[in-house]
Amino acid sequence: MLIIFAQQIRRTLFLFILSTMLLSSFETIAKERTLLFSGGPDGGTFQYFSKGISEYLSKELDGYKFLNEASAGSVENLRRLNKREADFGITYSGDLYLGRNGRLSNNARQYRNVHAVAYLYGAPAHLVVLDDKQINSVTELVGKKVAIGAAGSGAAASAQRFFESMGVWGKIEPQYIGYSAGAAALGEGLIDALWVFAGYPNSAVTQAASANKIKLLQTYTEAEKSGKLFEDFPFYSKVVIPADTYPGVDYDVITIQDSALWTAGRHVPEELVQKASEMIYEPNGLKYLVSVKSTAKAMSIDSGLIGIVTPVHKGAQNFWKAKGKTLTAEQSR
Repeated sequence: MLIIFAQQIRRTLFLFILSTMLLSSFETIAKERTLLFSGGPDGGTFQYFSKGISEYLSKELDGYKFLNEASAGSVENLRRLNKREADFGITYSGDLYLGRNGRLSNNARQYRNVHAVAYLYGAPAHLVVLDDKQINSVTELVGKKVAIGAAGSGAAASAQRFFESMGVWGKIEPQYIGYSAGAAALGEGLIDALWVFAGYPNSAVTQAASANKIKLLQTYTEAEKSGKLFEDFPFYSKVVIPADTYPGVDYDVITIQDSALWTAGRHVPEELVQKASEMIYEPNGLKYLVSVKSTAKAMSIDSGLIGIVTPVHKGAQNFWKAKGKTLTAEQSR
């Protein structure tokens, strides 16, 4: 009888402990706030950054869980954040600027609920020609065939902006083909130049440089002389592709770039954005992101505000000011 009674006590005690543990777990889950981070296409750079930031913050920021979700990319992320369908995302500075001002292609809506947090990495322009061709400037492409990326792509849009600012858009023959096909066509003499708008080193440019002697034109230098590109599209900034990044290109290439930005919805609490920024920019945070994607080497306190020409989230403003960074009037709005 005593044995049965002892067994019942143990069973009751076990159930009590189990129910207490489950209740505690449920309370923790209930208190934990879930946030959505909108990334990009699977396998793309946006998705690597979104996944990396989400994983690190979920691990390090008590009380919050960050869910990484794939998306079509920059413009979809802009729309999601503006409608509060996501809390964080990655957006090109150009799309953020144009969207805020109602200047996206075929879309006059103003996306005012999306704010920048930080610069992640740049997407520089590569304007590639064969070395044996007498083409040393943009104006010498008049009447020439230029591969600018697939129709509807960000590369093609950036190419049109650039060539329009230089006054030659209606004078070249744009070829709407992808990077790899463009590199092959350049080597076969089917086109005269290849426009690539992506981080370096880019595989298509390496492909072209490995098969032929190439040169890269100095797009920033020429755009600066005109001035129109930066007047109409202030989100473009200067970047240098170092010498020897590509086979046979033994000189620095001064070119333009758009910037991939970490963005947040205006609805996200100020304190949360500030704390998330602090955690990502601590040494362990940056080290983790580099382990996820080497492109994160571009991230630092010094580079944190590069290419941002729209308002910075209030929480991020607090973070950058604490780090001694001076924000522009537009960033401080």
